[in-house]
Amino acid sequence: MNKKVMLVITGFLIALNFGGLGMGVYMVYISTIGYSSPAITEQKLRNVASLPSHLEQGPMVYTMDKFVANLTGEPKRTLRIQVNLDMMNAQSYSEIMDEENRARARDTILRVLSEKTFTDLESLQGKLFLKDELLKNINKALRVGLVKDIYFSDFVMN
Repeated sequence: MNKKVMLVITGFLIALNFGGLGMGVYMVYISTIGYSSPAITEQKLRNVASLPSHLEQGPMVYTMDKFVANLTGEPKRTLRIQVNLDMMNAQSYSEIMDEENRARARDTILRVLSEKTFTDLESLQGKLFLKDELLKNINKALRVGLVKDIYFSDFVMN
């Protein structure tokens, strides 16, 4: 190759190297010494602490009465459980408050519980599987509403 072409290519590569080095130095400067934290105002703090409008309606958790269910298997065991249903919206909450739908949901829960054994429910994973199964079956039993989550506030097996 010609010496002039080699000199031009070398000069271009040196300039490219210095450009990359300069960009790296600039990025480090901006992320460390040149960083200025955003100003915190009271209004910004209040916006973060305020509830979204859909949560201002209050909690949509329906606490059912305690259940006592017989578990399958030998030796015979019983389960005392209290189920809280976290409903999706006010329409779902009003549907579960209807006496017929409450009875349907209780029946669904008792049917699912009576199929379980002690070994199915003694581990944490078993309780989580139970939650998923109850959630799926209760949502099938309801016509319009949806249960978002299920909480156990009492869970005693003997």
